[in-house]
Amino acid sequence: MDLEQLFNDNKEQSIEGRYLTLESIEPLLNKLNTNNQLSVIGESVLKKPIYSYQIGQGKTKILLWSQMHGNESTTTKALFDFLNVLRNGSVLAAELLDTFTFYCIPILNPDGAKTYTRVNANEVDLNRDSQNLTQPESRVLRAVFDSFQPDFCFNLHDQRTIFGVDSTGQPATVSFLAPSYNEEREINESRLKAINLIAGINNVLQQYIPGQVGRFDDSFNLNCIGDTFQALGAPTLLFEAGHFREDYQREKTRKYIFMALVSSFTILSENDIVDNGIDKYLNIPQNKVVFYDFLYKNVKLNYDGIEKITNFAAQYKEELIEDKLFFNAYFVEIGDLEGYYGHFEYDAKEAEYKDEYGGFPKLNQKADFYLGNSAKFVNGLIKK
Repeated sequence: MDLEQLFNDNKEQSIEGRYLTLESIEPLLNKLNTNNQLSVIGESVLKKPIYSYQIGQGKTKILLWSQMHGNESTTTKALFDFLNVLRNGSVLAAELLDTFTFYCIPILNPDGAKTYTRVNANEVDLNRDSQNLTQPESRVLRAVFDSFQPDFCFNLHDQRTIFGVDSTGQPATVSFLAPSYNEEREINESRLKAINLIAGINNVLQQYIPGQVGRFDDSFNLNCIGDTFQALGAPTLLFEAGHFREDYQREKTRKYIFMALVSSFTILSENDIVDNGIDKYLNIPQNKVVFYDFLYKNVKLNYDGIEKITNFAAQYKEELIEDKLFFNAYFVEIGDLEGYYGHFEYDAKEAEYKDEYGGFPKLNQKADFYLGNSAKFVNGLIKK
């Protein structure tokens, strides 16, 4: 199967970028609602509708939800791309619809999506509310789980640009986790199904992004929804959409999440389960915090008249201003920074740092500065 071509043919062109709200997807949902597949299954704190979209008539039931964290939209885009595959009339679509019933919640946290925040309108992280169920969005998801009784759960998220694949210098473009179901992180039948499936997905993705697939930490926390659903006996996969170089809008990562979704269901439908899945899963390198957005090396800094050659780093803050998302770079670290990488790296070759405030970058200061007499940096990037 040519997954690149499949993505190009089915990419949903009406949505793009990082800021994706309920208002962004409602016209699309209504367009897809050709046979009463769309339902309102609850309301957010601010009384925004939470939608589900159900399609397929197969006996294997798949529950997928995205934007549990409102500012994590990449998997929502990929989910709509995948729904386009299911509706394109192809042989693949017919096979998947005959094998599976898909129950999708494309934005579980519409209030957080609107304000571009991780939390909901009550400032609660829904992914830490699976036991107490204090929030209406958490109760909606749990009610769906109890009534639908899925055979597999797909918990769809984004992760920050700080994560790399162990210490390889490669960004963790896509990461996975088969969540633990107990403190001992044991592997039972349910978790093994998720592990084997992730191992199969990784085999596929290595053909497209070799060395850029990571494995998320599996520390047990029953307050997390994935751990809860795994403990309740439903094989659960955590997807984490991460960074691909120069892809801050995550349109390339979107493609790889799409590939992972398609691969998941072709593997399951063909019963193409990998051998030695546990070993292959554990051989996926773990995520590690090793990246900054910007890393400047061998810079001459002036500490009250004392010169020092060192490194410093800057990181984007994603700031929503009048419903537009801006990536603004600020200084976050100064020092040796051994073992860290930058998605953008610049060797100053001992050029002197200057800015309008003096000769020293201050933490949380906007990354606008000069290195030497000719290199001007605006919002972290060199201005040509």
